[in-house]
Amino acid sequence: MDPRLVVIRGNSGSGKSSIVAAIRQAHGRGIAWIEQDYIRRIIFKELDEPDGANIQAIRHLAEHALDRGYHAVVEGIMPTVRYGDMLAELRAGHAGPSYFYYLDVPFAETVRRHATRSKASEFSDSDMADWYRPRDLLDEPRETVIDEHSSLETTVARILAETGLGPPA
Repeated sequence: MDPRLVVIRGNSGSGKSSIVAAIRQAHGRGIAWIEQDYIRRIIFKELDEPDGANIQAIRHLAEHALDRGYHAVVEGIMPTVRYGDMLAELRAGHAGPSYFYYLDVPFAETVRRHATRSKASEFSDSDMADWYRPRDLLDEPRETVIDEHSSLETTVARILAETGLGPPA
């Protein structure tokens, strides 16, 4: 199977990490999870700002994973204004299949979901409001929009089926 590039974007608390964890569990080995927050907050300990070190690091990690035969699942808020060009370049540079998803979840629902997470105390509803960008869709590549009515199980099943990363039928 050709390495797949999968990008999952959405606001904080929209379910991105839960989706990637479930995809990885269903697929097994061979998926590189490239998490924007880990690279930005842990590796570089930087704010999300224009031309941040994490932006090109995400691209390079994804390219390296794909070149090594891994499926690369890139996940994060990744606001279009700062990450859009990098994501378009990543897609243009990958000869294999690419899939882009945007989790379109209203602010009130992201706050509700955030309250159930283990890291709920790490930032406040006010912080989330500062970061929230409604329907921050990329111009290119086009994203499949998944709304708040799609359950975690339904969303994971859909992505596994569309990308071919699910278990063989």
